[in-house]
Amino acid sequence: MWKKITLLVLILAALQTAWSQAPRRWNSGDIHDAIVKLNFLGSALYVAAHPDDENTRLISYLANDVKANVAYLSLTRGDGGQNLVGPEIEELLGVIRTQELLAARRIDGGRQFFSRANDFGFSKHPDETLQIWNRDEVLSDVVWAIRRWQPDIIINRFDHRSPGRTHGHHTASGMLSHEAFELSADPKAYPAQLQYVKPWQPKRLFFNTSWWFFGSREKFEQADKSAMVAIDAGVYYPVKGKSNPEIAAESRSMHKSQGFGSIGTRGQEMEYLELLKGEMPADKTDLFAGINTSWSRVEGGADIGILLEEVARNFNHNDPSASLTGLLKVYRMIKALPDGYWRNTKLEETKNVIKACTGLFLEAIASDYSATPGEAISLAVEAISRCNAPITLKSVSYLPMQVDSVLSLEMEENTGYKWSKLLKLPLDMPYSNAYWLNTPWPLGMYNVADQTLRGLPETPWVFKVRFTMIINGQPIDYEVEVTFKREDSVKGEVYRPFEITPPIFANLAEKVYVFANKEPQTVSLVLKSGKADVTGAVSLRLPQGWKAEPQEQAFTLKLKGEEKTVNFQLYPPKEASDALIKPEVKVDGQTYTKEIYVTSYDHIPAQTVLRESEARVVKIDLQRAGDKIGYIMGAGDQVPASLRQIGYEVAILEDRDITPEQLRQFDAVIMGVRAYNTVERLKFHQPKLMDYVQNGGTLIVQYNTNSELVIPMGELAPYPLKLSRDRVTVEESEVRFLQPEHQVLNYPNKITAKDFEGWVQERGLYFPNEWDSRYQAILSCNDPGETPKDGGLLVAKYGQGHFIYTGYSWFRELPSGVPGAFRLFANMIAVGKQRS
Repeated sequence: MWKKITLLVLILAALQTAWSQAPRRWNSGDIHDAIVKLNFLGSALYVAAHPDDENTRLISYLANDVKANVAYLSLTRGDGGQNLVGPEIEELLGVIRTQELLAARRIDGGRQFFSRANDFGFSKHPDETLQIWNRDEVLSDVVWAIRRWQPDIIINRFDHRSPGRTHGHHTASGMLSHEAFELSADPKAYPAQLQYVKPWQPKRLFFNTSWWFFGSREKFEQADKSAMVAIDAGVYYPVKGKSNPEIAAESRSMHKSQGFGSIGTRGQEMEYLELLKGEMPADKTDLFAGINTSWSRVEGGADIGILLEEVARNFNHNDPSASLTGLLKVYRMIKALPDGYWRNTKLEETKNVIKACTGLFLEAIASDYSATPGEAISLAVEAISRCNAPITLKSVSYLPMQVDSVLSLEMEENTGYKWSKLLKLPLDMPYSNAYWLNTPWPLGMYNVADQTLRGLPETPWVFKVRFTMIINGQPIDYEVEVTFKREDSVKGEVYRPFEITPPIFANLAEKVYVFANKEPQTVSLVLKSGKADVTGAVSLRLPQGWKAEPQEQAFTLKLKGEEKTVNFQLYPPKEASDALIKPEVKVDGQTYTKEIYVTSYDHIPAQTVLRESEARVVKIDLQRAGDKIGYIMGAGDQVPASLRQIGYEVAILEDRDITPEQLRQFDAVIMGVRAYNTVERLKFHQPKLMDYVQNGGTLIVQYNTNSELVIPMGELAPYPLKLSRDRVTVEESEVRFLQPEHQVLNYPNKITAKDFEGWVQERGLYFPNEWDSRYQAILSCNDPGETPKDGGLLVAKYGQGHFIYTGYSWFRELPSGVPGAFRLFANMIAVGKQRS
């Protein structure tokens, strides 16, 4: 049943997933715009490295003003960034940012693609980036995207000629696109792709430059622009009641996890594009000038363009269905053309316009938001036509079960037809999941074996309902995804993807367990049922030397969604150890090992992620001095949970808790990552924190960016320091001890070079580069070929206490279970507590 889906179906899935979940409601202005768009056969591909790199103003202009088919190819899903809306990082953040991009494209009218490259964190040079990414594989993905989308023009966000001057991912995206421009037309390049696509040669390659790349607005004004196309993207759309920059701002504001909310503008907004390859347009205000974007580019298609002009000219905004006769003729003419990119693309677009003109609403809602393979699920199906054209609902097919219902229902205008259908899901129906997370991956690249899946923004839906309609005598099939819908007392109508899940999930309460001594720890495992009446047994798969009591536990979960916590006592070995534990759940003779994670935010659809359930267990030699920690959360991190792992009592401080009386009980107060960027009320509490230090406390401030601080930089610390953008991205970089006798390197743990082994993603970021002489710089490190960065750990005595500023990436290292990071962090907490 699960044969590979054809490329055509996958392309159409890519065109449709941007509108998945809640059905799109078209108004007559949307319909007329779509009819005009049917008569423009030109496409563009915008290329950059991350979510939020794209120029939404230019994408919106191309989609809404030019009426081009425009897509954004983001080489990564932004997995290596920070998260300002929740705790998810790494691949879970990539899932969120994928959906944020799709939400942005729903607003600006573009489409979305990706490569398999993983955002492994900041990179200073494209050579490093391309080595970690696997240059040839990512290049093949760029070629694949070009061959599949067949753009006439490609636009790079970043300059391929600037290695070392900006983020290595950025430059690498420009370099790969620059090379793929000709490579995509070479049949000898990646020939395995040619069973699905044909070689394709774009006409022009541009670099979307701006004053930023020239260093200042003044320098840009003086620059030679003879090789540039200049476009006013500040156009106004009367039908939409918005300017193009206003739409672009709404689109960019969907990048909420990165804090990229944007204010719309009105008036002229110039975009400049430097020609890199191809012929310069004769009209330097038109990217497509000289490129045939009419129906005459398709053999036998010229008459279609003439008819579409007539349909658009005679369009009645009060009665879009008056255009059905002409559109159905267009549909038949397109369908009669030879198979090809524009024939298939415009046929699907025409189908959607016809559907919009009829006011046809088709929906299939599941009785629950999930089910397991082999389970029965009830669907509530609805069909209604809101026009007076003759429309027959001939039949309904339920996919992939291939269950058909012949109806031959003559639909009356504005009369709803609703029915229920009970279906049994196939036993071999695959689980719903982000396809790129289905198999383990190395640093830098996701593993996606199926060529036809590569680049798609999300996994194609397989559970659908196909409605076979006859509209004015023309048979047309419409497929809708099965979704779940509920009524919320506050939000109203809320859609959620319908998902196929295992019958049982096993979520470990922690991702890392750190043992500082021989005492056992409680490992809590939350079992959750994916269906009703699940009975089985669970155990832990343990590495050598570790022991769990009991060895196995039986359980029964009567209700779907019911949870039960089972506890194991985990005993560490005597010697140091660093390994993984994995739960195994046996139900009805099958073994299940997946955990479930659901992201739930108002601005994107809920996403269910299935991953192998596992936790890192680390036995380390660690001593502590001090027990009680106060923690002020910033942008969100998992440091408090990590500190609890090694025995600290951590209190999360709310606004009301930051008082002199409350603060004095703590051995140390720790500021969460980017706290001074995100917690507005810290400007009122900073004097109290400084008093806490002066009266004998220890304040540890983790990294903040050097812009958008809630207090002046001069008030961030007791003595002057200046935050920079200095960072050390190579996690294996040598760390040198500038003050080897300092207590932070010796008490209560003796820190050595071994404590800097096994770090992940980076050493640190936004190090201070200037500081008062009363600070002591403890450590020094740098990326290859760069000057030493000494500001990553600064310690100063202030009154009776100590102030510590540290840009090292504890928010990554502690949750990852890096032993040396725990030892050094414990020493920072212990500063000032060593007795003479």
